Parts: sequence; C-alpha cells; structure tokens
Amino acid sequence: MKRVGCLYRVSTKKQVSDEDDIPMQKQACYEFAERNGWIIVKEFFEKGISGYKLSLQERDVLQELKDSALRKEFDILLVFMFDRLGRREDETPFVVEWFVQHGVEVWSVKEGQQRFDNHVDKLMNYIRFWQANGESEKTSERVKTRLAQLTAEGKFTGGTIPFGYKLVPTGEISRKGRAVRQVVIDEEEAEIVRKIFDLAANKGYGSHKISGYLNRNGYRTHNGAEFQCNTINRILKNKLYCGYFCSKDIVSPKQEYLEIIDEDTFDQVQEILEQRSRKNAEKSHIAKTTKGISLLSGNIFCGHCGAHLAATRGTYRKKIINGVPEREYRRLYVCYHRSRRLNNCDGQSAYQAEKIESIVLERLNNYFNKINNKPKDEALKTKYEKHIQSERKKIKELKLVIKDLEKQKSKLTVEIGKSLIGESVFTQEMLRQSIENVDQQLKESNKAFSDMDNEVRNVEDLLSKIDFYYDQLIEWSKGFDKRTTEEKKMIICQLFKRIVVKKGYEIDIELNEVYEQFL
Repeated sequence: MKRVGCLYRVSTKKQVSDEDDIPMQKQACYEFAERNGWIIVKEFFEKGISGYKLSLQERDVLQELKDSALRKEFDILLVFMFDRLGRREDETPFVVEWFVQHGVEVWSVKEGQQRFDNHVDKLMNYIRFWQANGESEKTSERVKTRLAQLTAEGKFTGGTIPFGYKLVPTGEISRKGRAVRQVVIDEEEAEIVRKIFDLAANKGYGSHKISGYLNRNGYRTHNGAEFQCNTINRILKNKLYCGYFCSKDIVSPKQEYLEIIDEDTFDQVQEILEQRSRKNAEKSHIAKTTKGISLLSGNIFCGHCGAHLAATRGTYRKKIINGVPEREYRRLYVCYHRSRRLNNCDGQSAYQAEKIESIVLERLNNYFNKINNKPKDEALKTKYEKHIQSERKKIKELKLVIKDLEKQKSKLTVEIGKSLIGESVFTQEMLRQSIENVDQQLKESNKAFSDMDNEVRNVEDLLSKIDFYYDQLIEWSKGFDKRTTEEKKMIICQLFKRIVVKKGYEIDIELNEVYEQFL
C-alpha cells in the first residue's frame, strides 16, 4: 500500500474559516486515496498563504514537505489541484519536477498524475503553471481595480481602522451573509488626533516627542499599547483625517462625516514634515526640533557662506568683587564652517544670541502691530484672480504655439522620407537642422507651459487659503510674548523664511511669501 502526503492550501485568511475550502480539499483527497488503495500518512496545511505572491523560499510548509520527501516518509504527493503547490510560472513547474526526480509521484485529485516521461509531459507541466500564473495576475488586477473603484466612490475597502475611527454596524447584510459595517469618528480618540496635529503644527513636536507626551499622559492606542514614532507618523500623513479615503493615487470625494482635521491644518503639518525631511536639510527653514531656548535655531543662516548657524553655549570668565574668577555662560549662534575652517567663509565665527534675537523680535512686533492695525485687504483676492486669468490666457496662447510646432515637426518628418528617395527640394542636412530647431522650440515652449501651469495651481491654492493664512497671522499676533518658547519658535520658523546674519550684526529677514502679502 502506497503512503501519501497531502498538501492543503488556501490563499486568504477568510478562507481559513470557510467550511467549503480546506475541509473540502481534505475530504476529496481522502476519497481519492481510498479509491486507489493508498493510505494517507502525512498532512501539510498552508493557511492564508498565497501561492502567487510568495516564493518557494518564503513558504515554510513547502520546505517541510520537501524535507519529509527526502526522509522517504511518503511515496505520493497528493493535492486537490496542482495550483495548490503554487502559481508561479518561474518556480512551481520545477518544484513538481523536483519531487518526481526524488522518487515521489505527484498527483492531483482533479488532474491526475504529472509524469515526466517525455518533452510533451514537461511542456504540459510548464503550461499548466503558466496558465495558473496568468489567472492569478488577472484576479489580482480585478481586485485592485475594484478596490480603486470603491475608494473613488468613498467606500471603506477594509484593513486596519486608523486611530480616531471605529466600525459600527449599519443594520444591512451583505450578499455573503455578513453584517455590513461603516467607518465613523470615535470622538474620544478624535480629540487625541487633534492634540497630535496641534503639537506638530503649533509646538513643532516631532513624532518621538509626541509619542512620549501621549504615553506620559496615559493615552493609548486602539489595542491599549503605547504610542510609537511610526504610529504618529502614519497619523500625521493620513488624509482620511480630512475626510478622504486614499488608495495609492486614488482619492475619494470628501466624506464630510469623517473630517477630524481641517485641510489647512493638515497641509501646514505636511509642509513642516517636508521641510524637516533629509532632502531639505540644507534649505529648510523649519527647526528640526523646538528643544532648547534659542528662538531662531533652524532658519538662521550665515550671510557670508550661506550655512545654517548652530545654537550653542559659550563660556567666559568674569571677575567678581573679591577677585575670584567665576565662569559665566552666554548663548551663541555659531557658523560651523567658519569655526572649523571648512571653507573660505569670511564672516564671524560666533554671534551673541540675545543680541540677534532682540533685533528679530523687535521686527516681529512691528509686523504684528501692522497687521492688527489694518484689516485684511479684499483687493488681494481680486489681484490673485486677475493674475490667474492673465496666466490662463497665456497658457491658452502657448497651447496653440505648441500645436503649431508639432504640426511643423510632423511635416518635416514626412519631408525627410521624400528627401531619402530624391523627391524633396530640401537636403537631408537642411531638414535635420530644421527639425532640431523645432525640437528646441518645443522643449522651451513645453517648459514654459509647465511653469505657467504650476504657477496657476500655486496661486489657486494660495487664493483658496488666503483667509486661513490671514486668520493665522492675527492669531499669532495675540499674546505672542506670553507664549511658550516652543510656540514662539514655530511661529518664527513659519513666518520668516530666512534670517541672514553678517558681520557687525547686519541682519536681513526674508518673510515667507504667503504671509508677506499681508504686510
């Protein structure tokens, strides 16, 4: 009596509990073995394992199956269908062949025995798994397309519920007999989400500092665990908090009932995160951290070499009355390049922090006095709207130019064909030069078009947020002196794009353009 090893596999977690899957495979294999007079001695289960996505090396059960075959623990490998062994055209055919080469017959309840007696057998073995691979690709594409469609329709497509939300039953039953549930705001968690965005936007806290703050104050995640940095980062970057379901490049229409964070605040936080990313390290004007008492760290630059000035603390000795020297400390902003002689910077190596900060704060208070004494100019909106209309007119004209150039290039290309057979009045060199000229004009025109289009988008975005920026500026101006150092730092970082210091404390302050318009 031949000994049989059976492999049962299902691809998804849902199928694990489905009464019609693994039990069905097992029953069919037992009936098949009994009809053939075989005895099942080994059983291997792969639950929720994809035979398409995972390679042979990633499937532990398949490795155990091969080890068992090497130990001669069974004579026949039996599966319900051959695709239970896998669906990868570049691997699975050779897995089947490996078992046969090691003296194990490979059988399928539905497809019979896979032999390798001739080239036709080998070809049929490969074609079977090539077809299974194709079916998996089609299924994957259908699932992705349907998920994208559901996202675009504003429907939850499954997965982990983000912090701040919960699932509640709708009272409806799906076609599969399951209760339909809907994502709604969890008000208790939503307050914590708002706190997280407030700490990031107004106090400049990074993910590490936010998670520490929440954990110290007893806040916990869905599962009762402490907050981690990556959890905070996911929250800060998730646009669902503005009411949008997102799946890669697909964004749903706004679902008002899911909004926890307004879009202006969300965009403000994204700008802070972007400024703090490594690729913006040299030109960033947002402080990496609000730790410490130096107000300008993050967006203060040397006016001679352009490098960031670093906040530090210097020491000097000062005699007291009885003549005993005592060490005193003072805060400094230091040009790292100048102090280490890393380049030809001819500026000062250090500047007194209190002196620079007093000048900047005086300028800041002047701006706040201006904005409080003058209401918002409605003409700003009119100015931007006229600018957008003007740019759109230029874009329309440029489109016609590009279309005309493309027609010219097409005609010149046709003329080259005529020239090759001697039917053109132009030489190939003349045509080549003409095409190069047209290509150059097309390149310049397309760049100009792209620049204008981006300009219009930026101005439209600014116009849509003009009220937010104005209200924010007014809010910053109220009680600035009473704010914490962290809040002051974030206001200065966002209001001033660059603070440049030169020898003799010559200070040049560049306002962020979105706030400059009001001042």
